Amino acid sequence: MVVISYAKIKAFIDKNPQATDTINNWYKLTEKADWSSYHDIKNMFSNSVDAIGNDRFVFNVGGGNYRIIAMIFFDVRTVYIRFVGRHSEYDKLKSASKI
Repeated sequence: MVVISYAKIKAFIDKNPQATDTINNWYKLTEKADWSSYHDIKNMFSNSVDAIGNDRFVFNVGGGNYRIIAMIFFDVRTVYIRFVGRHSEYDKLKSASKI
């Protein structure tokens, strides 16, 4: 998959260096993936991903400590990172499906 944009990940791990390995591991796995459906994502990430509507998916990363919201367009193999944050920051979002 093509992952756009690493800059959001970089900004997050610059402020949260303890999350570096966990978040970068998600990025590397995603970049190497070849998903054609939500089912493919679930096979890779098990119970740590949910479809939240509007082409958006939320990934629970690092044992649920962090959240990544991404728009995924399977037909063009592209993942757009919309949000990277702590679980507590995610909980404060008003509508994750519109991020």
